[in-house]
Amino acid sequence: MSVRLLVEEVYCGPKRRWRYAQSMLLLIGVGAIGYSGWSYLDQFIHQRGEHNAFDLAREERRTPALPAPTEPFKAKLVIARLNLTTMVEEGVGEDTLRHAAGHIPLTAMPGQPGNIGVAAHRDTLFRKLRGIRTHDRIVLSTLTKDYRYEVTATAIVRPNDVSVLAPTAGEKTLTLVTCYPFYFVGPAPKRFVVQARQIAETSASASDN
Repeated sequence: MSVRLLVEEVYCGPKRRWRYAQSMLLLIGVGAIGYSGWSYLDQFIHQRGEHNAFDLAREERRTPALPAPTEPFKAKLVIARLNLTTMVEEGVGEDTLRHAAGHIPLTAMPGQPGNIGVAAHRDTLFRKLRGIRTHDRIVLSTLTKDYRYEVTATAIVRPNDVSVLAPTAGEKTLTLVTCYPFYFVGPAPKRFVVQARQIAETSASASDN
């Protein structure tokens, strides 16, 4: 009996190890899918709640266009042709980008001279930027005003090329930034940049009528 068991274990050992490896890979795959699904659900819930709160506050006109230092930055970015709508919050840390697009610190604020920088993940909120075209319109809305922009150019740059965030003299501009290539597996090596210039500014009451 002991000899028979030894032979069976030697013969079946590799198969059992392969089955174990398959089971582990399956568990890892299920875990990855579950985490990805939860991330998308978490983002969807956050976006929906923030959209509703933003629209309600905008309707009631309760806060100024530019937030006070103690108030968190909030805006809504819309590119109608791409069917892209996202909330924009302050900062580009993962806690922010997991839920929304982020206003890049030290760049201009809506309504101010300079270049507004907004970043988001390529595999979620800014995935549709791969279809952006010159002359597309972008609307960045605060609680009291809509700022309208026209896309002037796109570029692919290195991650450390911060020149794309530099202001243009005499213009109010908007720069969108995301990782590139869009379908790259792992940390993407480059950045995709959309540059736009402001073409109009209207109050929320006027744009809502």
